[in-house]
Amino acid sequence: MKKEDICYMSASDMAESIKKQELTSEEITETIIERIEKINPMINAYCTTTFDKAREMAKKADDAVKKGKDLGLLTGIPTSIKDLASIKGVRTTFGSKLFENYIPEENSSFVNKLIDAGCVILGKTNTPEFGFKGVTDNFVFGASRNPWNLERTTGGSSGGAAAAVASGMSPLAQGSDGGGSIRIPSSLCGCYGLKPSLGRVAIYPRLHTFAQTLTVVGPIVRHVKDAALMLDVMKGPHEGDRLSLPLDNVNYLEAIEIKPKKMRIGYSLKLGFAKVVDQEVEKAFLNAIQLFEKLGWTIEESKIKLKRPESPFYTLWTTQIGHFLNPKLKEWRDKIDPELVKLVDIGVTYNGLAITKAMNDRRKLCDTLYTFFKDFDVLVTPTTAVPAFKLGMMYPPTINGRSVSPTGWQPFSFPFNLTGHPAATIPYGWSSEGLPIGLQIVGKRFAEATVLQVSKAFEEVAPWQDKKPEFD
Repeated sequence: MKKEDICYMSASDMAESIKKQELTSEEITETIIERIEKINPMINAYCTTTFDKAREMAKKADDAVKKGKDLGLLTGIPTSIKDLASIKGVRTTFGSKLFENYIPEENSSFVNKLIDAGCVILGKTNTPEFGFKGVTDNFVFGASRNPWNLERTTGGSSGGAAAAVASGMSPLAQGSDGGGSIRIPSSLCGCYGLKPSLGRVAIYPRLHTFAQTLTVVGPIVRHVKDAALMLDVMKGPHEGDRLSLPLDNVNYLEAIEIKPKKMRIGYSLKLGFAKVVDQEVEKAFLNAIQLFEKLGWTIEESKIKLKRPESPFYTLWTTQIGHFLNPKLKEWRDKIDPELVKLVDIGVTYNGLAITKAMNDRRKLCDTLYTFFKDFDVLVTPTTAVPAFKLGMMYPPTINGRSVSPTGWQPFSFPFNLTGHPAATIPYGWSSEGLPIGLQIVGKRFAEATVLQVSKAFEEVAPWQDKKPEFD
């Protein structure tokens, strides 16, 4: 088997090969490390590598296989961890100069679950400062580059994670999503990314997660089955996370093998408020939704209207940022991303009435989605309004010649952080410049299994994994 083929194997195939001792975890890990050493200097997906730790974990996995021990779901599978999560004894910066040399004394709760399941940790992936924006760059490690075009953004804030997966530098990647941070980079980098329901994966400790009622943790992968595998491992409550959900007694790996006989799908290009969508994105989207009819499901345009979701999101996002960072500005202002400083300065201006209104508007959005899901099983939208734009920009100023706001290019992601619904992005097309385009699949509250089932069925009629970025 060629080395590149090993790097692009699905995690589930890797697990089976390791279990049967057709390939060892040490062989797989060393092959991927070699690729990281070659490709990462071009992309900057990993900001901190843990190769010695990875080799130790791979050897431990192989020893467990040889001795016939009970194996975890991820035994021997190389995995990356976003630099907003803590790994005990490993430099964790949160993309910020404030924590440039911080070494955690404990793992994040979901990192513990990944380790207990037998994964091999390759290192930390790059993120913007505290994950505050939809592109990936920071003052500590610089910018991550899109594997499909090194002059384009990866998106963010899990940009390093998505770039690593897309370029064969990690079959599994842990991401987090407070306003689209799993789905946006997965879409722009041509990966499958799943934002679970709020609380499905416990987050503890929440050291520097300021958007606590918006942020979730989930997988970024190249195969839908691998997302189910990873979610089966990471899900579950933690006593220290008051937002975490009880175990749902669903085996996602088994659930995705069931194709629903009936499915009513609503689609929307606007959600009632999106101003404009890139012409190529719209064309690819309209072509993609026709594929659902091949599955024997009902697909129809929805008239759903989400009323001004930008307002409550912006209020809640910036006030939580302001609360967290404002005390640090006196000493650190010139060492924090200027765009983040602007959000801090705005966030501290909101009073209690404004925050209460935002919370009430958030409830109304939930009511709208509740009504929608009485008639439909899933909602389908583009993931982003544009393909990957130029590196160094925070957002494209225009789409189709029309001026847009800072959130104008990502109107389809953040509303579902407000409502807490599970949502995934899956590749479904390519721009004329060869850039990936993503389709978003949103499910009812707590219905990750349905989202994964629909994703798996769509993957089968529109596979994308044979397309890979090329590097000189």
